[in-house]
Amino acid sequence: MTQQIPESVESFWRLDLDALANKLQSGRQGLSDQEAATRIAACATHARAKRDSAPVWLLLRQFQSPITLILIFAAVLSIFLHDRVDAMIILGIILASGLLGFWQEIGAAGALQKLLSLVATKTTVLRNEQQVSVPSEEIVCGDVVTLAAGSAVPADCRLLESRDLFVNEATLTGETYPVEKLPGVLPAETSLATRTNVLYLGTHVVSGTGAALVVNVGERTEFGMISKHLRLRSPETDFERGIRRFGYFLMEVTLLLVVAIFAINVFFQKPAIEAFLFSLALAVGLTPQLLPAIISVNLAHGAKEMAECDVIVRRLAAIENFGSMNVLCSDKTGTLTQGAVRIRQAINVDGQPSERTMQLAFVNASFESGFANPIDQAVRELGGDLSGYRKLDESPYDFVRKRLSVLVMHQDQRLLITKGAVDSVVSVCDKAETNDGSVVALSDCLERIQAKYRELGDQGLRTLGVAYRRMDDDDVAGKGAEQQMTFAGLLLLEDPPKENVGDAIRDLHELGVSLKMITGDNRRVAASVARQVGLSEQHLLTGADLRQLSDEALTQRVSSTDVFAEVDPNQKERIILACQKAGHVVGYMGDGINDATALHAADVGISVEQAVDVAKQAADIVLLKSDLGVLADGVRAGRRTFANTMKYVFMATSANFGNMFSMAGASVMLPFLPLLPKQILLLNLLTDLPEMTIAQDSVDEEMAMRPQRWNIGFIRRFMLVFGSLSSAFDFLMFGVLLLVFHAEAGAFRTAWFVESVVSATLVVLVVRTRRPLIRSLPSKLLVIATTMTVAIAVALPWAPWAKVLGFEPVRPSLAAVVALIVTCYVVSAEFVKARFYRALSKPAR
Repeated sequence: MTQQIPESVESFWRLDLDALANKLQSGRQGLSDQEAATRIAACATHARAKRDSAPVWLLLRQFQSPITLILIFAAVLSIFLHDRVDAMIILGIILASGLLGFWQEIGAAGALQKLLSLVATKTTVLRNEQQVSVPSEEIVCGDVVTLAAGSAVPADCRLLESRDLFVNEATLTGETYPVEKLPGVLPAETSLATRTNVLYLGTHVVSGTGAALVVNVGERTEFGMISKHLRLRSPETDFERGIRRFGYFLMEVTLLLVVAIFAINVFFQKPAIEAFLFSLALAVGLTPQLLPAIISVNLAHGAKEMAECDVIVRRLAAIENFGSMNVLCSDKTGTLTQGAVRIRQAINVDGQPSERTMQLAFVNASFESGFANPIDQAVRELGGDLSGYRKLDESPYDFVRKRLSVLVMHQDQRLLITKGAVDSVVSVCDKAETNDGSVVALSDCLERIQAKYRELGDQGLRTLGVAYRRMDDDDVAGKGAEQQMTFAGLLLLEDPPKENVGDAIRDLHELGVSLKMITGDNRRVAASVARQVGLSEQHLLTGADLRQLSDEALTQRVSSTDVFAEVDPNQKERIILACQKAGHVVGYMGDGINDATALHAADVGISVEQAVDVAKQAADIVLLKSDLGVLADGVRAGRRTFANTMKYVFMATSANFGNMFSMAGASVMLPFLPLLPKQILLLNLLTDLPEMTIAQDSVDEEMAMRPQRWNIGFIRRFMLVFGSLSSAFDFLMFGVLLLVFHAEAGAFRTAWFVESVVSATLVVLVVRTRRPLIRSLPSKLLVIATTMTVAIAVALPWAPWAKVLGFEPVRPSLAAVVALIVTCYVVSAEFVKARFYRALSKPAR
């Protein structure tokens, strides 16, 4: 019989481990596959219920605009007070518009989920007493997870065992430095920050290893409860900020226009309900209702296009920042270099090849059990002799000590072997082993070691120091044991630049993106790599230099500096913030444990599929290949996505605004409303149809060659110029209808409706590009949608339901005049566009 799924356990840090395991119906061996599947299914049922309700909320969101809600209320009110048929038509058009947006957004969401599954984070867990890797979302209460450096903690857990386990809890407690975690029992009143036997969701392992029992998952975790209560959301991106400002701008224009038109119409004693509906319909016409759907569709299509370039987008809103990025900060290893570390040789303090140094490094790398790293892998691949060696203990690598020590038993003697950064290893030594095997004071050969270190760095070779110490009866490799050691020699590593990295850097430069290398390697290695890949090394800054600079001084120097060397992990974020203060949109590319804060700080965090969990989770974008060439392709795709989004904005602020402004003016001058509310809403719906295909539209090459950002001032100028042009032709149409054809209300509305739909639809083909239309052809899908919309508008006056909509057949002579005016408008828009962009480019010359 299936066991009941265990509930949340409160104050679980105070319980004995066996008692806690019993409450969770689990044990130190974890769960069986069958029991895990049962619990996953139960969690999936709850998640499915929430997921099933998501489409409902997405549909309701299409109607959450205050203007739309007021219009719905007014239409319902008119059912009881005025015209039921008109009210039902208005409600039907609003529903159709909402369903169109819903269909587009839910499709975009589904496409995104498929892409995110490509870079899902996995966790090592015990199932049937065997270690297996499963998606982090499938971790359930009672699971036993194993963690190492770089692992993201997948749930709130109670520690079962640990080995020098340090966890970064800054996201939860704000504590900057990693906290050591140890098994044990703590009092119930222990504060969150001092619960050393608990691992929390949202934190990550910095160093060491451990095993833990999962107690709470999802919303039951500390992080989940905080998010639920505070409704936490990700920081607003530049793209989201631009949309918000654009919304405020339109709201100001709309409210001013609507209030004025309603007041004037009432002043002229026109029916209040009709005037109110007309004003609200104008507001709907001015409001780009489908903008959220257009943005979702464009970003989802952009994400799919970027996925074809091996670039996976984890957060859609980051696409615009990716496209507008003009500074990319990146580590050296694996991005600029091949990332496949090769051992050149091992040498002693006299600079001679040393088998002794190589053997010590091999023993150290072979018994190391922390996070996997390419250096130890390269050492192990060289081979060596482990016979007679037995591991006793280990002190894992961390970013403070920058050393890794292993205690072994060899020939009945305890030997502590340390490997790490040369300066770090030298600092714990007081002796050195020479070429003939004799041991001398370190001071006698320190100058030779440092000279060789500098010489190798100038050649672009990385170096590690190797040291040892004979221990007495101590079986623990504590960090305090790393003292009075004997320096054995240097391990020489080479990681040459990638073959085409120079071309990729030039490609990024042509796209307006400058590259800055941030590395922990010494300045000579960094400078050598910079020379080989084409970066300037003239203004190189080291970590020591950064400590001497104020934030203001760093902001002044950061733009002219391409290489940062000997940088500590906590200095990366400072460099990125300085770039942002200097006015740059900054991307950061990292794949290590120490990159998480920098990835969060950057405008767009970029990682790779092979990165540690915490880096992938912190990133906005994940590359399936660690290749700058892939990055350049992704930048182009991001800029095409942004360009297509802006096309809808330009359309909404040109023809739409012009038409609505003209209608507002005409309503004051005419004895009747120029268009009925239902006709305005239908016009708005029809003109939105072609824009739904904008995501697949072609983009001019020059628009993808430079960073693009929201510019409300530019949008305002565009609206005034092209909106005024649209209004000018609208008033020309008014004059022709009233003075030449002496049109009555029905004929006037029909002719102007057809002219408005056709002109607003065709002008999209003009404003979608800065080039002449014949030099930048639209996509086939946009052409088809445009043609269909024009055909529908022209055919509506002859449709069987035309009378219900307030239309009547148009005389052939009037139809010819409408066609002539629309043609003149499109040609004029093309001419004005050329003048507009020509004038815009003059200040830049």
